[in-house]
Amino acid sequence: MTSKELLAAAVKILDGKKAEDIRVIEIGDLTIIADYFVIANGISSTHTRSLADEVEFQLKEKGAEPRQIQGNNGSNWIILDYSDIVIHIFNKEMREFYNLERLWNDGKQEDISKYLD
Repeated sequence: MTSKELLAAAVKILDGKKAEDIRVIEIGDLTIIADYFVIANGISSTHTRSLADEVEFQLKEKGAEPRQIQGNNGSNWIILDYSDIVIHIFNKEMREFYNLERLWNDGKQEDISKYLD
């Protein structure tokens, strides 16, 4: 699975599970951390955990396993690290507090509609 295929799959999965405000930021020219950040939020800690579980499950079925997962316990901010793509799933308050979109403002925001059918 290529990075673009993984990115498209992650966005579709999040959209299908009703994640809010899904954003894709291309950061590959700014850092060696990853090529893309996917940022989304759930409406509750249960929804946030469910979003992360579903992304992990469906991507694993496609042969992609996260290199690392952080934040599973609290479900306020869960990070799924797939090397080239890092998926951040927040609850709404944590997302507003950390505001990764502002921190990575120099990155290129992508239109996610191209990843959705």
